[in-house]
Amino acid sequence: MCDSCVDRIFSTGPAPCPIAGCTRTLRKQRFRTQTFEDLKIEREVDVRRKVAQVFNKEESDFETLRAYNNYLEEMEIVTFNLLGGIDVAATERKLADYAAQSATSIAQRNAKAAKERNNQNAQQAAVKEQALLNRSAADRASLTSIAQREESHKQSLDALAADHQTDTKVVLKKSTARRTAAEKARDRQRQQQQQQQSQQPGAPNTTADSSEVYRIEGLRAVVEAPPEEPYDSFGGSSFSPKYYTLQPHYDHPWLDKARTDPSIVAGGYDLR
Repeated sequence: MCDSCVDRIFSTGPAPCPIAGCTRTLRKQRFRTQTFEDLKIEREVDVRRKVAQVFNKEESDFETLRAYNNYLEEMEIVTFNLLGGIDVAATERKLADYAAQSATSIAQRNAKAAKERNNQNAQQAAVKEQALLNRSAADRASLTSIAQREESHKQSLDALAADHQTDTKVVLKKSTARRTAAEKARDRQRQQQQQQQSQQPGAPNTTADSSEVYRIEGLRAVVEAPPEEPYDSFGGSSFSPKYYTLQPHYDHPWLDKARTDPSIVAGGYDLR
């Protein structure tokens, strides 16, 4: 049933089932959201949950394994009768009688199961909380480590920059003085050579015509590269038959038939 129908029919209290032929009295708090798409599976889960609340003993409650297996068989018979509609009234009465006779043990077992579930849920919550704390601590440690590495790297760069600036100033001063002295020496040497050349008779004119071609002696002659040969994907390997000669035609009954068979020729086979 939909939510609006449940609210409309059962909002004032218990009411008979709206299905024709059903005489059961239903209550609003007994309705719940459907879990499975198949209603048969939904009903089977409800019946098994109802029976399991009454037949809730464990193997440790029995003296022998056979007695426990008989108990499970009786539980399955009750479930099967309720699901299949077999002696439903007698089965319901049997289930109610057993629940009344074992009310104390059933309540104790249900309380024990509820306590175990609560302990398990608390344990799972504690494990999740501890995992969250461990993850947070690991994240903080990782951030701290990254910050320390970045700070150390920054300090190293600052120290290298300071040393480089000091060394650059010293080197620049020395290199500038050395370069100035060398340039002066080259200028004096160049002036002396020019004076010597101008004093020698028949000295070549340094202001000759700039149209003369400047040639370099001893160069190797340029040889044109031979034309490239066609590309061979087989690298020069030959596949010509050496031990037989391929004939243009072979006489054979099967080949003669295949030459005119459309199922063979249509596939692209050449039987020359």
